Amino acid sequence: MTAEEVKSEEGQQEITMEGEDLTLKKDGGVLKVIKKEGTGNETPMTGDKVSVHYVGTLLDGTKFDSSRDRDEHFTFDLGKGQVIKAWDLGVATMKIGEVCQLICSPEYAYGAAGSPPKIPPNSTLVFEVELFQFKGEDLSDKEDGGIIRRILTKGEGYTKPNEGATVEVSLEGEWQGKVFDRRELTFEVGDGVDLGIPKGIEKALQSMEKGEESIIKLSPSYGFGSEGSSQFNIPPGAELSYKVKLITFEKAKESWEMNTEEKLEQGPIVKEKGTQYFKEGKYRQAAQQYTKIISWLDHESGLSEQDEQKARALQLAAHLNLAACFIKIQDHVQALENCNKALELDDSNEKALFRRSEALFALKEFRDARDGFQKVVQLYPDNKAARVQVTACQRLLREQHEKDKRLYANMFSKFAEHDAKKEATEKGKEEKKPENGQPEEGSMELEQNP
Repeated sequence: MTAEEVKSEEGQQEITMEGEDLTLKKDGGVLKVIKKEGTGNETPMTGDKVSVHYVGTLLDGTKFDSSRDRDEHFTFDLGKGQVIKAWDLGVATMKIGEVCQLICSPEYAYGAAGSPPKIPPNSTLVFEVELFQFKGEDLSDKEDGGIIRRILTKGEGYTKPNEGATVEVSLEGEWQGKVFDRRELTFEVGDGVDLGIPKGIEKALQSMEKGEESIIKLSPSYGFGSEGSSQFNIPPGAELSYKVKLITFEKAKESWEMNTEEKLEQGPIVKEKGTQYFKEGKYRQAAQQYTKIISWLDHESGLSEQDEQKARALQLAAHLNLAACFIKIQDHVQALENCNKALELDDSNEKALFRRSEALFALKEFRDARDGFQKVVQLYPDNKAARVQVTACQRLLREQHEKDKRLYANMFSKFAEHDAKKEATEKGKEEKKPENGQPEEGSMELEQNP
């Protein structure tokens, strides 16, 4: 604790230089005084999204900024350098509902440069801060709250694991407060499912730094899903919590880091890995391997004739196998897209033509599917499966035709019935119309007689 009064201009309150020193060096650079106690025991962690109100003044009491004047909370990610150092230190110590004063020396604020025109060079600043909310960082692609990270210990460096990186981790998984998995292991990112590691953890690892330890909360779709885990006796639809430490890792080479020779050398190895996944029924993991090959070779140019042949053969196989994966997981639009890519490489490829027609059939495009299967039969007469599918398409087209006929016949019948009723109504009105403007017997005019 330190205490020192700084005199302000006439009519403005004096600032007492006192409070808890929050700096690691204990150099008095950030002093905190609690004005109003918060609730609970939890404080924000590095990476949390925090929401505050603040009023910033110079030592002479001059206000230079205020979120309260704007009537809008200020939100930022804690510990990510999005605010001055004093804020990252100070807000990390606050509880929900707490109001505190932070006195920030220039080294922990805007330094020798200041922030003209409102903050002069080498200014010590005073902030009154109120914490309203904090929540963990959402790492899910759709930001649906499926993967929430709260950093216990910040890592070092700036690089992070990528798909295919070799990672060494320690992890502890909990469900309903009970630990079900505790171990240290080394594996490649993308292969974790074989070791009983949820895809949400693999996703989170790609955002972690070496030495980082975090709490990762997973919704069911990023955990063990609707099937649960028999390995760990976890029921379907379970929400999970993991404590994960990334001990060390070695990044896999990115496409731009590999030369053509490396890509052509690794391509068959990756393809075989994907094929093994496919045989085991792990279609999504298989698809990741085939996608890797395509990303490596899609933009290669200036290849020798021999290398060009190797690259095209690998790309063709990758697109064909991707189509097979997408058919298995019933993503027929993606299957169709990959078949079309394969046909750009080989316009009469039997598998590409057949799988394209399979995808069209599943999408109920029976006419195009039939034409595709017929082309397979024409080019490859021994393909019995294609002949069977031609017959199936023709049957479904006939059924669709008959259904349409009944639908339209019923529709036309209703139109005819409606027209007949309309004609009869109009004819009836014509027959009741009086001649020479005289009312007919039984008309409304007769109802006036007593």
